[in-house]
Amino acid sequence: MAKTGMIERNNKRRRLAARDAEKRSALKRIANNKDLPMEERFAARLRLAQLPRNGSPTRVRNRCEVTGRPRGFYRKLKISRIALRDLGNKGLIPGLVKSSW
Repeated sequence: MAKTGMIERNNKRRRLAARDAEKRSALKRIANNKDLPMEERFAARLRLAQLPRNGSPTRVRNRCEVTGRPRGFYRKLKISRIALRDLGNKGLIPGLVKSSW
């Protein structure tokens, strides 16, 4: 099990990213628009840099829903490889058959 502080930090980053998503996309559109004057684009970049870093979606880490493990993560199931194996052995994942010989 991962540290609860790390899990909570990641959850906070998810909330901030969702809150700031609209502002970020608007500022990025302005900053990347080649038709606008350079001063306006630069001002948009400065305002984008003033937003909190944890509000960026790239700072969010994919973590297992069951254990909080950050590595070996299956995006489709939102769980780690170890949790997948445990739940598969117990028969809790429909359509998954663990082979053993």
